[in-house]
Amino acid sequence: MHLSGWLVLGMALVVRFSSVPAEAQADRRVVDNLDSLRREAARARPGTQILLAPGEYTGGLSLLGIAGDSGRPVVLRSSDPKRPATFVRGGIQLSRVAHLEVRDLHIVGSSTNGLNVDDGGRPDSPSHHVLISGLVVRDTGPQGNRDGIKLSGLDDFTVDRCTVERWGSGGSAVDMVGCRRGRITRCTFKQGGSNGVQAKGGSEAIEISGNLFESCGERAVNAGGSTGLPYFRPKPQGFEARAIRVENNVFRGGACAVAFVGVDGAVVRNNTLWQPERWAFRILQETRLPEFVPSRNGVIEANIIVFRSDTWREGGMNIGPGTAPETFRFSKNAWYCIDRPDRSQPKLPTPETGAVVGQDPRFVNPTGGDFRLQPGSPATGRGAAAPVGQ
Repeated sequence: MHLSGWLVLGMALVVRFSSVPAEAQADRRVVDNLDSLRREAARARPGTQILLAPGEYTGGLSLLGIAGDSGRPVVLRSSDPKRPATFVRGGIQLSRVAHLEVRDLHIVGSSTNGLNVDDGGRPDSPSHHVLISGLVVRDTGPQGNRDGIKLSGLDDFTVDRCTVERWGSGGSAVDMVGCRRGRITRCTFKQGGSNGVQAKGGSEAIEISGNLFESCGERAVNAGGSTGLPYFRPKPQGFEARAIRVENNVFRGGACAVAFVGVDGAVVRNNTLWQPERWAFRILQETRLPEFVPSRNGVIEANIIVFRSDTWREGGMNIGPGTAPETFRFSKNAWYCIDRPDRSQPKLPTPETGAVVGQDPRFVNPTGGDFRLQPGSPATGRGAAAPVGQ
């Protein structure tokens, strides 16, 4: 099967979550402090809604074993999304959970990760069927490997309409280790550390779509990465990541929009890249054991890349040793150098078909964040199709 075909098939397996109607929830429990929250979480059954009253919840929270059923999740949410419950000076850790929704909470100033969802150290028994929606995470760290949202050993999940800002200098807005069949969609990631979204440690079938990445460090999307062997879930299978799809996102600034790092198959399609500082894309290999495949089988197509010549490096494409750049395919991308249109041609490892080079894509108002295309744009059919993060 062609690469794009089996990626679409893999994405079809991702569970689409829907909110449980409020009137159908007979088991509602209102809490206003961490102690009562812990008690109600321990008693929660399928269909339980735990509603957090407005106000601050100081210190960290760790919950274990919350489990709903298919169609009857346990819901942990603010009672009033317009006045969200706010966790301050401490994050939330949820371990060994299933059929759980976390909605409309704020997490501010955690010295560790903001939200952590994991398998509780049981790689063969992942947490699963989790929806994270409307979460706002700010100012984690600020130093070191501190993530806004950390997902380890989680299957069948969605992160939707979340905002993560100013995460740790060595961390990610969303960091996935050994996660499968997940969607990260309609989120906003701003002013963070090393990465915006990272999928590594054996992660596969991950969709990253409709998001806004603004000043997201060295790699706004890190498809792959570098993981210690004991942390792979369930165990190393010869790739850091596989079947990653990055579509319909807007990238503003940052050193690089998308890095392929030890990844076995990824599609980067219909994204808008506005002035990446050094490269549009990188092909790298950080896990170099012989049983691991080189970064390979990338598809980069129908993106719009707008850059400046005074910051551009290596023709916009950085290729590291131990990779397989000859397996990458490029098609229908639009490349435009703002200050020197005559220098718009990228340096790619394989020939590109159907490219548009050196023509202004004619965004409606790029400095104001409106990346829609004006009528008659030479880049029609390329780039993010609609405003993202909304």
